[in-house]
Amino acid sequence: MPQDEHRKLSEDLVKSLGLQHPPLAIHFTDEALPGVEPFADEMPDPTDDGRTGRVPAGCVFWMKAEGRTFSTVAEDHANCSVGSVTHGFKTLEEAAGKSDVGALVGAGWVAPEMFPGIPVVQERYPYVSYGPLQDAEATPDVVFLRVNAKQAMTISDAFPGLRFEGKPQCHIIAIAKEQQEVAISVGCMLSRVRTGMPNTEMTCAIPGAKLADAVQQIKTTTVIDATVANYASEDSRRFEQR
Repeated sequence: MPQDEHRKLSEDLVKSLGLQHPPLAIHFTDEALPGVEPFADEMPDPTDDGRTGRVPAGCVFWMKAEGRTFSTVAEDHANCSVGSVTHGFKTLEEAAGKSDVGALVGAGWVAPEMFPGIPVVQERYPYVSYGPLQDAEATPDVVFLRVNAKQAMTISDAFPGLRFEGKPQCHIIAIAKEQQEVAISVGCMLSRVRTGMPNTEMTCAIPGAKLADAVQQIKTTTVIDATVANYASEDSRRFEQR
């Protein structure tokens, strides 16, 4: 799909949903995308078990990518063991002994038996790239949205039976990529703190291969919702005149 089509689909999503943040394109690739620079922030000193990364967690790249496109590799994500698992960079066995996993299990936030059921990217890709959908030259694997409750309502109406997921927030990326399903996450405390995402926001992941159809469904639903809103507004006026 050419870049101009991605730009149009991005504009349609922003207009139909009233998004406050631009849709993002996420690519999982065996080679770096042509012309895309690596994310190059310095890494902090590692923890005693060697855990560090270029950001506190891979979900932080969602915030960094609103204005530019960049590529990442496994070590960039490695400060968050959970995100490294969901994105296919580590196996459960490789992540199990890390201090952050121990802290989450110790707090009761997650139980060890839950980990095998968490959706993950099946292949270990060398690169994951992030950037505005409007700038994407190749079809992304996943299109990522930050949404509020009303926008999530519209998406839910557009996709009956839509999956609403909880912790960890990042596993909706794997759902969209591997299972080719649209999914919304109500977020998780680990991600909200690390990204600074407002309490009013949720996230949505759309399979890139299904983006055009998804946008059309959302546009149709938006028109229907506007019709219902007009009806409800007119009907409510009877109560204002009492």
